[in-house]
Amino acid sequence: MVNRRGRISLLATLFAALALVLLLSWPVWAQTPAPAAELKIAGAVSSPQVVTAADLKKMPRRTLKVVNPHDKKTEVYEGVALEELLRRAGVPQGEQLRGPLLATYLIAEAEDGYRVVFSLAELDSGIQDADVLVADTMDGAPLGANQGPFKLVAPHEKRPARWVRMLKSITVVRAATQ
Repeated sequence: MVNRRGRISLLATLFAALALVLLLSWPVWAQTPAPAAELKIAGAVSSPQVVTAADLKKMPRRTLKVVNPHDKKTEVYEGVALEELLRRAGVPQGEQLRGPLLATYLIAEAEDGYRVVFSLAELDSGIQDADVLVADTMDGAPLGANQGPFKLVAPHEKRPARWVRMLKSITVVRAATQ
């Protein structure tokens, strides 16, 4: 049986060993990169996509100058048209978008669970002016942590209720037929 002094000595040795292990492994923890931000496009698509910030930078870029209705401030967003991302995922567009496909919609979801719905027809430039953008910069700088890394911007709406900050996924859904 170990006496009190022996137990204290044993505990001190254990704590010192634990501190040494943590100290030696700290550089590994500190150098582990954060996972790359991803936007998932799935559902009723022929080619599901996982788009990173680097992928978005390589796609055809658009710029939108809008007045943010919340603070009445002009903001310049840059990113990729949502219509382009849907095209890459194999979502029907243009002349293909007819009949029962006109009952297709998408759900855009944020990291915090906020979700909005758009009909596919309102996003198709063959049907109406569609300027909905998946932005990754505002005023020339990457979106801040509370806005990005991706933000859905729908500039023609009277209020930004369907602007989705911290956008994480887009799910395409075909409405059930009766």
